[in-house]
Parts: sequence; C-alpha cells; structure tokens
Amino acid sequence: LGRMAKASAAGERILETLAAVPEVVDRPDAVDAPPFAGRLELRDVSFGYDVARPVLDGASLLIEPSTSVALMGPSGHGKSTAAGLILRLYDPTAGAVLVDGRDIREYRVASLRRQISVVPQDSLLFGVSVAENIRHGNPEATDAEIVAAARLARAHDFITALPHGYDTVLGERGGTLSSGQRQRIALARAAIKRAPILILDEPTSGLDESNRRAVADAIVELARTRTTLIITHDEALAGRADRIVQLDGGRIQEGIDALA
Repeated sequence: LGRMAKASAAGERILETLAAVPEVVDRPDAVDAPPFAGRLELRDVSFGYDVARPVLDGASLLIEPSTSVALMGPSGHGKSTAAGLILRLYDPTAGAVLVDGRDIREYRVASLRRQISVVPQDSLLFGVSVAENIRHGNPEATDAEIVAAARLARAHDFITALPHGYDTVLGERGGTLSSGQRQRIALARAAIKRAPILILDEPTSGLDESNRRAVADAIVELARTRTTLIITHDEALAGRADRIVQLDGGRIQEGIDALA
C-alpha cells in the first residue's frame, strides 16, 4: 500500500509536468536554425524573475566563434540566468540574445537547443552503461566515436579500469562514480554532441584538486573548437579561458585576458 501511494503521487506529478504549458514558445514565423558558426552575443539584455527587481540590467557580452569566456561574479547575481537566456528557458524583457548576428527568437526552440551543449554543476547520469550515457549526447554515435569523446574528456583511462569498461552499468544518477568521474562523462557527452556552443555551469565545484585539474584539462580541449561560456568561481579554471568577465549589479564588465 505504501508503494502504491508513492507511485500514485509520483504519477500525479508526472501528469502535471506533461500538462504544463511552457512560457517560451516558437513564434508563428520562427524557422529552423541553420548550422551555427558560434558567434554569441548578449546585447543590452535585461531580465528579472520579479519585474521590479531585474537580475540583468543592460548586460552585454560578445564571444567570437571558437573562443572561451569565463563569467565570474558573486552568487545570485545572474550568471546562470544569462545561460538560461541563451538556451531560451526564458526571454529577456529588453535587449536580445543573438547567435551569428540573428536574434535567437527567430528560430524554433528545439533547433536552437540542438546546437548548444550544457554541462551543469550536477550532471545527470542514468542507470545504464557508460557507453549509453555518453551516447545520450548523440544517439547515432558509433563505439569508436564514444571512445574518442571519452579520450577528449579525459575519461577513457578510468572507464577502461571499471569492471566491464564501457559496458559497466552505472548506479542511479551515477552514484557508483566520484564527482569528478561523473563530470568527465558529462563532458564526453557534450563532446560527442559536437554542438558549436558549449555552456559550463560551475563544472569544477566541489571537486578535489586531482579531479578539478582533470576536468579543467578536458574543458580546455573541448573549448578549442567551440564557443564556450564558463560560469565559475574557480579562479584557476577562469585563468585558462581566453577572456575573463565579471557580472556584478546586473551588468557585465570586461575582465582581463587569460594567461594560459
């Protein structure tokens, strides 16, 4: 009876989620996004969850194709909000987000998101094999492509040391792996998607020094061929980006060129 009650409550939540109407929808004249070069721009963007209290206030940022920018600043000042606007989880109240010079609201949402890879702070892994978790980024990927993505993400060595290598079935949410290992599998998933834009939200948060270094090395490799936005408090990771900018008081201020 207890299990039935829990299942019933879970079923109700699932139905509520499926019935929810998204606030961001395609415009009637929206078109599928063409292949992006990856020039990403926030142009005088303002947004607030409460209209009276904007999180971003005239924020501007330009990232050229295949370059990386570390976005730093105090917690709660809009760094993750900026990422959400790029993904069109919500639309700005003023200004615009542009890719290759065009407002992203001109594109169908699904076609936009297909060309953006996201690695959050707590990446979701499934209770299936390592290979299937990586292939989630590209269902058409071959075994050779999975291995290549894992090597790029500095994950190949620890994967081959698992009991069944790439066929090892992970625990729910990747619980049988360390935080650093989970993050590197998430990076391999992003690599195999081959999206021209990559967003990383606190990718090294909570990692020990060894894992932090491995994840940072993997990020540098991925960023070589992608337009990359790294949201981080990690000064060492930020220093490996091409540029560092600060978000404070709702505005983005240019920082310093990275040294590495």
